[in-house]
Amino acid sequence: MALTEKDLLTMGDGGLVELFRTSPPGDIPHGPLEGTGIVRWGGRWVAEPLAWLVRMAVWRGKVFDHEGYLSNRMTSFDVLAIVAQVYTGPSMMDDQDCIVIDYSRISLVARGVRDEMREVSPGLYLGVVWLLGARIGWFTLRVPESGAESTEAE
Repeated sequence: MALTEKDLLTMGDGGLVELFRTSPPGDIPHGPLEGTGIVRWGGRWVAEPLAWLVRMAVWRGKVFDHEGYLSNRMTSFDVLAIVAQVYTGPSMMDDQDCIVIDYSRISLVARGVRDEMREVSPGLYLGVVWLLGARIGWFTLRVPESGAESTEAE
């Protein structure tokens, strides 16, 4: 059974850790992906409204190019900002391959941030956010044409 973003929002931190550890890296995506932020605490009743708020006001996803870089889609206006390098490498969580989103060499704003992601369902990626080596949050990225269920109310 294919997972959806809604499934990931209800898994809790322990479930997300287990899913991340048991998932393959998948291929590095290209083009715009829809994003959802996931907090590590508070359960579904906190995660879903907060994910909606973040999506509407702050972060909407990422745009991957063919050159090994990405830009974050910020605000409801989809402003492209905060560039990072993208490559396959070992995860800080389990030393197994993942897709690394490395801000340290390019971004002054996010120099201490490292995102890692793995494909948990066709067209759906689970990402973990590291800040100065500490795991601080989760996100999903969904390829729009994948048909995966979105948490955004339309």
